[in-house]
Amino acid sequence: MGETPVIAITGLSVLIWLCLVFARGGFWRADQRLGRAGELANWPDVVAVIPARNEAETIGQTVSSLLEQNYPGEFRVVVVDDNSTDGTAAAAGLSSRLKIISGQPLADGWTGKLWAVKQGLEAAGAFAVDAEYVLLTDADITHDSANLRELVYKATNDNLHLVSLMVKLRCQSFWERLLIPAFVFFFQKLYPFRWVNEPTNRTAAAAGGCMLVRLDTLRRAGGVEMIRDRLIDDCALGSLIKAQGPIWLGLAGRTFSSRAYSRLSEIWNMVARTAFVQLDHSAPNLFGTVMAMIVIYLTPPAGIVVGLLSGTLVSVVLGVVGWGIMSAAYIPTLRLYGRSLLWSLTLPVAGLFYTLMTVSSAVRHWRGNGGAWKGRSYSK
Repeated sequence: MGETPVIAITGLSVLIWLCLVFARGGFWRADQRLGRAGELANWPDVVAVIPARNEAETIGQTVSSLLEQNYPGEFRVVVVDDNSTDGTAAAAGLSSRLKIISGQPLADGWTGKLWAVKQGLEAAGAFAVDAEYVLLTDADITHDSANLRELVYKATNDNLHLVSLMVKLRCQSFWERLLIPAFVFFFQKLYPFRWVNEPTNRTAAAAGGCMLVRLDTLRRAGGVEMIRDRLIDDCALGSLIKAQGPIWLGLAGRTFSSRAYSRLSEIWNMVARTAFVQLDHSAPNLFGTVMAMIVIYLTPPAGIVVGLLSGTLVSVVLGVVGWGIMSAAYIPTLRLYGRSLLWSLTLPVAGLFYTLMTVSSAVRHWRGNGGAWKGRSYSK
């Protein structure tokens, strides 16, 4: 490749990064956080619904963290044991404020999680008849003791129909340190939180680990039946609810997921399950995404290498500038996860892995096992 194409592509990468930093809702700032809760004259009743399929290792801690919430109002918890084979129901514990139901076999046209949520909502209607909000959460989330209070205060004080937190994911193993903060960074880039939180902006999203939803709004929107076949159910719910009124999405500091991704294959499977779904199962969208990832994340370091080998100073300078911008943009997310700033230099490597995972997601779909998760496949 001659000097001019290398310079052009590397310069394009710099231009794209400048646009991302200055014209995409400040996504990289990672600054959308819940504040401390004030006081309310009346704290509304809330019920939590937890779909759980083979979650014996984590469900007990999740339920305990919910039952120990410092919440002034009435709060109850429903666990839906989704045909588990590992003793999930027994591990959930016992409490007068806890109801455990056995999930029915998966109905046609539903994803497993949403089918469990539907059953949980039905059970909650009888178990917590006066509940005004439902907290939809996963079976691996440990909630800070003030989390529910802060969620409800935010929803009530700001008149929001959905308040969601992207909980802190585990970041201990090498692969988690390399890929988990990058996953959070990419999610913020795809769905800039400030845009989600702006009522007049069409961007809508939510994070499935922690979503507080106003029940009357959910009913008015048609319930989870309206998104029953969606694999990316949290963002689908965000869109469904935002059509009814304002929502809010932020980053958690003290509420976290205990699910471990110690091996690369575990993160790979998690991403490959839905990446091609995000692209609407479109080959042209896949091609465009791969090309964009190459230009945005891989071109700056490649420009440096090619420039050094060819003696093209302009290419080296542009590569350094592009890599520097992306590294600087990554720093706030790394700080959230308590990682050394040196990890910012690894974002191109993480970008390469996520590109390969996206391609893998498409290949799995074309082979007929797309969306596979916990023994179920939703390839269409």
